Formats: sequence, C-alpha cells, structure tokens
Amino acid sequence: MLKGVITLVLLLVAGCTAAPVSSAPVSSTTTMTSPPSADGCSKGARLGPGSHTLTFGGLKRRYLLSVPKGRGPHPVLLNLHGLGSNAAQQAAYSRLPEAGSRRGYIVATPQAAEGRLGWTLPYTYGPDDTGFLTALLDHLEQRLCAERRREFAAGLSYGAGMSTGLICAMNGRLAGVAPVAGINIVQPCAEAEPTTIIAFHGTADDIVPCQGGHPLQNSSGRLRVLADMVVLKPVEQVVDAWARVLGCTGRTTSAVSAQVRLRGWKSCRDSVSVGLYTVKGGGHTWPGPLQVPRLGATARGLDATALILDAFDRTPSR
Repeated sequence: MLKGVITLVLLLVAGCTAAPVSSAPVSSTTTMTSPPSADGCSKGARLGPGSHTLTFGGLKRRYLLSVPKGRGPHPVLLNLHGLGSNAAQQAAYSRLPEAGSRRGYIVATPQAAEGRLGWTLPYTYGPDDTGFLTALLDHLEQRLCAERRREFAAGLSYGAGMSTGLICAMNGRLAGVAPVAGINIVQPCAEAEPTTIIAFHGTADDIVPCQGGHPLQNSSGRLRVLADMVVLKPVEQVVDAWARVLGCTGRTTSAVSAQVRLRGWKSCRDSVSVGLYTVKGGGHTWPGPLQVPRLGATARGLDATALILDAFDRTPSR
C-alpha cells in the first residue's frame, strides 16, 4: 500500500526538458512468450540502434537501443527514466547510450507502459515491469552478443528506485545498479545477492529528500496531502543498510571536492562495491554537464555518467 501511495505522490519526478536523443531510423517489433534459448553471439547482431518494441504481458512496450562496435560479448545496461519523464529524455539527460556504447555497453532505455507515468515497483500492483525488464534482457541476449554475467541497471528518481528494487526482484541477475536521486525509494531486502551499488543524491533535493521525510516538499493542494502520507528514510541510512546486507566493512568518507562527499566501504562480499556521492546543495538532478534548472542545482564538476561506467567496468562478473 505504501509503495502504491509513493507512485501517486511522485508525479513530478524527473520530468526533464532535454531534447530527444537522436538515433538511426531503425525499428523492430518482437513478441516474447518464453525465455529464449538461442545465444546471440552465435548468430551475430540482429538488432540495430534506434527504437524497438517488445510485446510482453499483452502490452507493446517500447525501448531505445544503443549498440557498441565490435563483436562482443558486450555488457548490458538498462537505463530507466523517472516519473513524468520518458525514454528519449532519459537517454539525452543521462548520456548513457552515447557514453556507454563508446565503452562497449549495449544500452537499452525502455519506456514505461502506455498510459503510465512511471514504473511499477517490484511486488506492487500494476504492469509487471520486473517481468518486462527481465524479458528485455532475455531478448537482448538472444538478438545481440551480450555478456550474460555482466548486466546492469541505472535510473533517475523513480527509475532509481526501480533499478534498486531489481537487485532482489531479479534474484541476483544484475551485477550492479546506479540509482541517481532515488535510492531511498526502495528499502534493502535481506536476501540480496552481492551487487555493486553506486548512488548519487543532492542534499537540497526537495522531490526525493536526501534527509528523508515527506517527498515533494514544495508541492501544495492534493499532492501535498498525499505526500504527507509517505515517509522516506534518509539516503545515508538506506545506503548503510544496503552495505550491511552486502557484507561491507570498513566504511570510509572522503571529500571529492568542496561540494561532493563520497561514502564507501573497503570490503564487500564477492568484491562488489558500494558508494554514495552526496552533493552539497544539489537538487533532484543527474550530476554532469546538463542542467534542468527547475529540478535544482546540478554538480557540473561531477560526471555521474562516467563514474557509473567506471564502477560497472570494475564490477566482477556474476
């Protein structure tokens, strides 16, 4: 019930105004009925960059695809948008399709179901987005030369919550996740498999507050009433809880700059890593060169995209 209320109150989350990402005019439609048995590496590339659709659960779902050069196998990265945003905006704002493909990643930026503002968090009512994203990974493994033991998810705001929720909902399939401005939307689960987590959050985020409490702090009217029904835990408390679940020890804190602090751990199970970049005065934003002023201040000297890919590059295979 509580997660369902969060879905209602975060209506303004991450409605970025960035221009849609450009891509080659390629499209395809696929229906998934059962997990694929074929290995895409033995067939060669059968999907090109651009917009594609995948039918799952009776719904036609859209995703944008960026494909790296080379034969592979390539790691796979799901790039999840926030509530009120869309795949094209997330692709442009995060810069993960462009930067990721240069690093050798297959980057899929999926769209929430038609008529929905955002994702259905794991174990809540609505379209089976966990099933859809699982089917999308299966689909990419079948159609491209994907590195099955190196699959990741990143997301902004509610997409950050969704990516974090997949740690347990996908039963340890993901090697790492990167929640930006939303890791405290979902709480840790006790059965989490070792998973790298790299998170970012601004202290002045008034949509998903870093210090916890009610979301949408500057809202009014009915949204304010709904928001008052939700209490988020502080970001640092949630990251600490994930670190305990993942068996991390030796917590450290260091200053990256006058504005940015990094909390990390010296050792976690199976050599994964957990890190939280806290941006003093940062808003509900993706640190990097692009700014969305209505979402608050952006740490332009901190490149979240590059740091996410660096962390995933270092993450051990499943």
